[in-house]
Amino acid sequence: MDLENTGALAGIRVIELGQLIAGPFCGQLLGDMGAEVIKVEPPRQGDPMRNWGHGDAKLWWEVVARNKKSVSANLRVPEGQDIVRKLAATADIVIENFKPGTMEKWGLGPDDLHAINPRLIIVRVSGYGQTGPYSSRAGFGGIGEAMGGWRYIVGDPDRAPSRMGVSIGDSLAATYGCMGALAALHARERTGRGQVVDSALYEAVLQVMESLVPEYVVQGHVRTRSGSILEGIAPSNVYPTSDGEYLIGANQDAIFGRLCKAMGRPELAGDERYATHVARGRHQTELDDLIADWTRTLTVDELEALMIEHSIPAGKIYRAADMLEDPHFAAREALVEMDSPRWGKFRMQNSFPKLSDTPGSIRSLAPAEIGQHNAEIYGALLGLDQAEIDRLSAAGVI
Repeated sequence: MDLENTGALAGIRVIELGQLIAGPFCGQLLGDMGAEVIKVEPPRQGDPMRNWGHGDAKLWWEVVARNKKSVSANLRVPEGQDIVRKLAATADIVIENFKPGTMEKWGLGPDDLHAINPRLIIVRVSGYGQTGPYSSRAGFGGIGEAMGGWRYIVGDPDRAPSRMGVSIGDSLAATYGCMGALAALHARERTGRGQVVDSALYEAVLQVMESLVPEYVVQGHVRTRSGSILEGIAPSNVYPTSDGEYLIGANQDAIFGRLCKAMGRPELAGDERYATHVARGRHQTELDDLIADWTRTLTVDELEALMIEHSIPAGKIYRAADMLEDPHFAAREALVEMDSPRWGKFRMQNSFPKLSDTPGSIRSLAPAEIGQHNAEIYGALLGLDQAEIDRLSAAGVI
């Protein structure tokens, strides 16, 4: 592919040391915005994400490793650690998501790397953060979701807590790691110094939990699982149609009035049971039942036409096939087509958010081979000759 790099981070070099999701997704975001991302993988085995996906199609790697160059290095041996130090000396950002203490054990902790490159920004993503009594514990995304409060409130009230169908805890922590790196880049312009960005899975989840904690502190209120609704926010639900399901969010007073007109029941807007936000919340179940009785008489397309006509926030429940066919996705280029020697033509999500002057882009496919860019990075960037590269490879260092 090798498209022109128009991204805001063009000229920024990132060394990605992490594996699985939290570190690599941070690298994906930075790469989409134009950074050069050099991914360091274990020799021969590579990042486990290479083998994640549905059935025989291991396509998760194609998303999370796009816009990256792969080099191989064994971080558990001194020569591999020395390679990382040399890479860090040339870099702006290093990303890692190992268990806290691991980088220090390898001689690659912040003190070691800042001694080599004081301007380096080090993004550290972990389950519980780099400090505190739990910092040494192993932590995956689901654990962060549980500790941060997410899992307890997701699902139906008569069942055990559920999870989302995506690794939201990892992705949130990676996104906060990316945001911290961007803030640190700006601060470096003022101070000339790099710093550590400490992104904990549970804190990233906690950050999006709205008023869950203060509601408990002030009122003693404990949010619980409420299925497809938010308790007291009505009407806002997925409603049945004659040929599927449809999401309607009409909990604001004026919007609810427009929904009543669309239903042919304008009098409901003045009914004391539904006239205010608080009243609708008290009568949430009966209001949902009333709306569902109406939506069942319509197809999804008929209901959507009414929602658009009356300017009511609403929408279809999309699956991948719907996204591929939707004209809005097409008009905004929300999906980008890739042409892979292995998979042929396929589409994936584009780079977001959209910047007007320095847009991000998908410029290269995920590296197919472990260490695919060893010659380019170790030779051209670090100045190792081919004989040394061959020796390191034969020794299992790269």
